[in-house]
Amino acid sequence: MKAPAAAFVPSSRPAARALALAFCSFAGAYAIGAQAADPLKVGVLIPGSKSDKGWMESGYDGLVAAQKEFGDKVKVQMIENINYADMEQALTSLASKNQLVIGIGGQTQAALLKVAKRFPKTKFSIVGGNKGESLPNVAGYDVKQAEIAFVAGAAAAMLSKTGAVSYVGGMEIPSIVNAGKEFGLGAKYINPNIKYFENYTGDFDNVAKAKEATLAAISQGADVHYHILNLGLRGMEQAAKDKNTKIIGSYTDRCGSDPLYTAYSITGVGYQVEYAIKEAVGGTWKAGYKPFGLAMGPKASDMVVCGATPEVKQKLQAIEQDILNGKIKVLEG
Repeated sequence: MKAPAAAFVPSSRPAARALALAFCSFAGAYAIGAQAADPLKVGVLIPGSKSDKGWMESGYDGLVAAQKEFGDKVKVQMIENINYADMEQALTSLASKNQLVIGIGGQTQAALLKVAKRFPKTKFSIVGGNKGESLPNVAGYDVKQAEIAFVAGAAAAMLSKTGAVSYVGGMEIPSIVNAGKEFGLGAKYINPNIKYFENYTGDFDNVAKAKEATLAAISQGADVHYHILNLGLRGMEQAAKDKNTKIIGSYTDRCGSDPLYTAYSITGVGYQVEYAIKEAVGGTWKAGYKPFGLAMGPKASDMVVCGATPEVKQKLQAIEQDILNGKIKVLEG
């Protein structure tokens, strides 16, 4: 049976059309508003080279990962390869155009604190920041290099065939010096009679000086080397390759990529860059000093020996746990 035809009411069409148009206009305005949400503007200062196989590259990798994760929610401006004397100017430029500014490296801290005072509405994060002056718009993320340097020293002692290891640092500043001291203490924790050679080039990027310092240690028997260098690492690599010795890399696990490297200490530089951006995007960014290190998990700090035996892994994990529970005490930095 066919249903009866609906009654035709002429006056209802204009009203329905008006209602539909009003709904479409509202929906369109909502969609446009949603699409028009501005991305978080992020300025990043990488003082060295983003391809240094060290601290700077790890930081850059974290930036790339954050861009991949957040897509069009962030808009990034990056400055790299800046001399210490030019950092304040570079940071000022970034602060004038961005909502969040990230300085990758403790060497940016002094200049960043100056600039932050002039831009109170801008958020600043220091990757590798230490306890210092507190500002309401500055977050300092401490990678706690001294912690993992102790573990790296223990690994070096277990890997050394000659009973001698070495460390080359760049600038002779507290965090770099403390890491060097703890590397030596970690080596002696495993082998009290191990020979340890410590040197500083005064420049994270000086290839010639890093090579010279490494060769000097090799001439005295060192066969495993650790570092906190940027482009200067190239000099250590040249020396190790020439003399058939090994390197413990820093910052990122790259096992299998280069036979010169026998282990890697992870210091979470890239992880901290991701953390700063994630917190700012999510509206949970906080100012103040925040320690990372072993307590924040393996993405923040860990020791990886390439092809390690279960015994070596177990020993290094036990050392990490002893640092966490305070049985082994290490310096700040």
